[in-house]
Amino acid sequence: MRMPMRVPMRTPAADPLDLRRPRDKPESPHPQDTRDPFFDNAKFLLIVLVALGHSWEQIVKGTHVLQAVHTLVYAFHMPAFILLCGYFSQRFTGRPDQVRRLIEGVLIPYLLFEAAYSATNSVVRGEPYAFTPTEPTYLCWFLIALFLWRLSTPVWRAIRWPVPIAVLLSLAAGLTTMGYDLALPRVLMFLPWFVLGLRLRPEHFAVLRTRTARRCGVAALVCAGVAAYVLIPAPDEHWLSMDADYTVLDVGWPRYLAVRIGLFALSAVLVAAFFACVPRRRTVFTALGAATMYPYLLHGLLIRAGEAAGLYPLLKNLGATGQLLLTVGVITTVFLLSTPPVRKLFRPLVEPRLPRMAVPEGERSR
Repeated sequence: MRMPMRVPMRTPAADPLDLRRPRDKPESPHPQDTRDPFFDNAKFLLIVLVALGHSWEQIVKGTHVLQAVHTLVYAFHMPAFILLCGYFSQRFTGRPDQVRRLIEGVLIPYLLFEAAYSATNSVVRGEPYAFTPTEPTYLCWFLIALFLWRLSTPVWRAIRWPVPIAVLLSLAAGLTTMGYDLALPRVLMFLPWFVLGLRLRPEHFAVLRTRTARRCGVAALVCAGVAAYVLIPAPDEHWLSMDADYTVLDVGWPRYLAVRIGLFALSAVLVAAFFACVPRRRTVFTALGAATMYPYLLHGLLIRAGEAAGLYPLLKNLGATGQLLLTVGVITTVFLLSTPPVRKLFRPLVEPRLPRMAVPEGERSR
């Protein structure tokens, strides 16, 4: 009697960071098997930063403070997000039931929203409609990347020194001129954060869950924000988006490697600082952190709707007031998109199920 009440709120099937379902049987006792408010808090705060980053992009040009904050957020929010993906992928072994849940929770929503975002761009921006799932549209890149990263989990378990090897692959990817098929530049360049997450254990996060670590984290984020403000105009955003090689960035390969290594170090400090600042106890948004796929997939459609309505030029003309209104509006929207009524309405799209006929007979009751 208790399971139906607990599942919808606490463990949605399509959470991009934690794809476990209550029926999963742990292969060994592990602290991750009990939900920790710290991680749900971190997941919700990160999805808020993702939505803010995408929204700020609409008005950031020509600003100064907002551009500095935008640069700061992009220096750590996706690395932290991806690191948690890896951390909650540690039990993935490639079992058929795990792969099916990955297909249901990530691949099918990717195809559905790839079609939706392509149609939205066609309507809002007048672009010819083309459904090209091998070339992710807008924020859909993260879903296909997550699908590939998670499938690769057994590989990283099977080799020695997985994190250094992932770093070398990431750096090497930027020295090639590959296309954007399956978002491969981002898949490879962000790969070290996923692999690092696979290697972390609860005791590593415990180091960051102290008062001293929190003070240091706040100081690090403030210093980085000040540095971003001083360095305006910011460097090419592709450095942080990880979607361009060294030829696109118009630098030589020695400088490219030096900057990328420096960015790895900087992002590592800021990721640690972020986790040090995450609340450790239950908050008003803790339960919402278990449903991050909904605001992630839906907020981009609302951004495009605002673009169609001509909202962003109006907000930009208001200066700091417009920036504040947009920020408050986005945070409120993420809250609303994470609530049970919204999840119930969009569950067929965000948490689709494979047709019964597509599941082997012996697995249908699981």
